[in-house]
Amino acid sequence: MAMRTSLLIAAVLLTASPAFAQAPAAAAPGTINNPFAGTPIEATRDIITVGFEEFATLPDDNGVAARPMLLVDDPGTGRLFVNSMTGPLYSLSYDGRSVVLYVNINDPRWSVNVQSSARERGFQSFAFHPDFGHPGTPGFGKFYTWTDTQNMAPPDFGPAEAAPAIVQDEVLLEWTALTPSAATYDGGPPRELWRLADPFANHNGGHATFNPLARPGSPDYGLLYVGAGDSGSGGDPFHHAQNLGRMFGKILRIDPLGRNSANGKYGIPADNPYASDNNPLTLGEIYAVGVRNPQRFAWDPVTGDMFVSDIGQNIVEEISLVTKGANLGWNNWEGSYLFVSREEVRVTAPRSDPAMTYPVVEYSHHDPLLLNNVAVTGVVVYRSNAIPQLRNRVIFGDFPSGEIFYFSADQLPNGGQDEIRRVLLRDGSQTKTFLQVIQTKNAQQRRDPVAPRTDLRFGEGPNGMVFLLNKWDSTIRRLIP
Repeated sequence: MAMRTSLLIAAVLLTASPAFAQAPAAAAPGTINNPFAGTPIEATRDIITVGFEEFATLPDDNGVAARPMLLVDDPGTGRLFVNSMTGPLYSLSYDGRSVVLYVNINDPRWSVNVQSSARERGFQSFAFHPDFGHPGTPGFGKFYTWTDTQNMAPPDFGPAEAAPAIVQDEVLLEWTALTPSAATYDGGPPRELWRLADPFANHNGGHATFNPLARPGSPDYGLLYVGAGDSGSGGDPFHHAQNLGRMFGKILRIDPLGRNSANGKYGIPADNPYASDNNPLTLGEIYAVGVRNPQRFAWDPVTGDMFVSDIGQNIVEEISLVTKGANLGWNNWEGSYLFVSREEVRVTAPRSDPAMTYPVVEYSHHDPLLLNNVAVTGVVVYRSNAIPQLRNRVIFGDFPSGEIFYFSADQLPNGGQDEIRRVLLRDGSQTKTFLQVIQTKNAQQRRDPVAPRTDLRFGEGPNGMVFLLNKWDSTIRRLIP
């Protein structure tokens, strides 16, 4: 494993660019930089228009808008929770009128030392154990945070030996509240479950969540799903995503209350695909492989299907189904196409490997609806009647541009972007994109600069609530019919 050092070579930072589009080069024969050039997303067909309301306002962070990544419901204590990448975790009442700092994981007394410099780093995700609010259960009071940290320590997992010097760690922490229903966290310092040494500053920890459909007694109940990016730079230069001995580029599943892991701090479910293969070169924590930067997971309440939004390199963004042991292809494939380089995919044999799990939908970085920067986010599988227009749709988005999209949850597409349709927002007598809504708010706030992008994320609450988060106006919005 690469030796730790505080040195960071500027050239490494320059190559460690986010998962966003770059100027395309000329494609080689049989390759292309836009496989959907002739079939852009249809900008006006089957548009769904929904309303919205300003639900809550988060405190600015030293004069800068909050950077929320995730909003979740905790039905056990009857509250919503939302984070900001610099470290705060807030609780919100169901009517949005109360916003309370529950805990700041970057408070010096916790010694977490969140690394939140630059756009992709910080407090990435959090998850409340399904028994958080249930006294007498092992998960009572427990929640988990997945964050980048400046505190460097001997890791449990790291990159390929050829990787450059470590620039940060990613830590999965368990917190235990003494009184889960209290307004603020009243427990002690967190317990570290694992530490991952990262050689690049991008593609950091993704989503951490429990399957909301699992019920007590079911095999999946209380198991924590964690997304880990491919370690960054671009193109997965050390082929982490296909390496079963590395945590990077994977969807992981653990029992946070167990103790049979190599470090003795968490459990590895016996039915994980590599848990019982007696191969010391594979990690039992792995649930699925071949992801680049897994942003969000979601489960369909009707079918039980699990979805992931995975940020592509420079050509294709994707929403895919996830099954136990699945290989989603990266970095052999980018979406439905063989990956060649940051500028090219091969179009001569799309979706041709039966061992791969290919996207349900995917879209091009070069689509005219989008900005220069492109990255997928999501996912909400909407089965509620609260917003009839969205019922039986899978909702996702492009987070730089703020474009909100949908496709049918009952007739899943088979790749491509032909079935992708837009969701627009009703603002008085006008119909707007989410970016336009934020820019209007920025003008009212007299913020400078006005948002050039949205950094869209979705949140879900009880009774079919869907929320829109962004990093430019500190406002949480709730969708309405």
